[in-house]
Amino acid sequence: MLKVEKLDVYYGNIHALQKINLEVNEGETVSLVGANGAGKTTTLQSISGLVPKEGRVNFLGEDISKFKAHEITKKGIAQVPEGRRVFTGLSVYDNLILGSYLIKGSSDHILKRIYEMFPILEERKNQLAGTLSGGEQQMLAMGRALMSRPKLLLLDEPSMGLSPIFVDKIFQVIKILKEEKTTILLVEQNANLALEVSDRAYVLETGKIVKEGLAKDLANDPSIKAAYLGE
Repeated sequence: MLKVEKLDVYYGNIHALQKINLEVNEGETVSLVGANGAGKTTTLQSISGLVPKEGRVNFLGEDISKFKAHEITKKGIAQVPEGRRVFTGLSVYDNLILGSYLIKGSSDHILKRIYEMFPILEERKNQLAGTLSGGEQQMLAMGRALMSRPKLLLLDEPSMGLSPIFVDKIFQVIKILKEEKTTILLVEQNANLALEVSDRAYVLETGKIVKEGLAKDLANDPSIKAAYLGE
């Protein structure tokens, strides 16, 4: 579904991503793990057209490397950004409906599914999004992205800054999406959680992919255990 080839990103004189190659097959959950500053978020932003890049991004057989962010969204890629970035002055309901602007016809059935996954959003649908807790805002950000029925879902640090209870809830939903064969590219600093829910994974260090493979194999790799899994 997604193939990234020789991706380079520069921030001024800083070579943030260096010849990144990765792919995501339809129905897979693939994670990017690595330390802060490794280039994980930049990789997602490059795919979704938010930062200038060199190299090739191919999605469903089409080269989208030069597409603008809104054009990439129309192709079926939705990103849940780091830091959630919900519209704080709008209601929960309005945030969700904004996510469905590409859907032709009624989005009621999608909204119903979102409320099933995140019951708290239905309970608080008339509240301003800015009054929600961090965990609830993360659920809202995920729900908003899912309202577009994306072919590929990009998740950027979904557990960041959340209490253990909300982390569990968020990853329960990721597991549900995985079971439903939603295609996911996941950036997650908590490598244990990322590898647990993923089929395959890539390890980034200072802008380069240094390891890749089946998630279960990387979870048992002594060097990965020492560097990222706290073992």
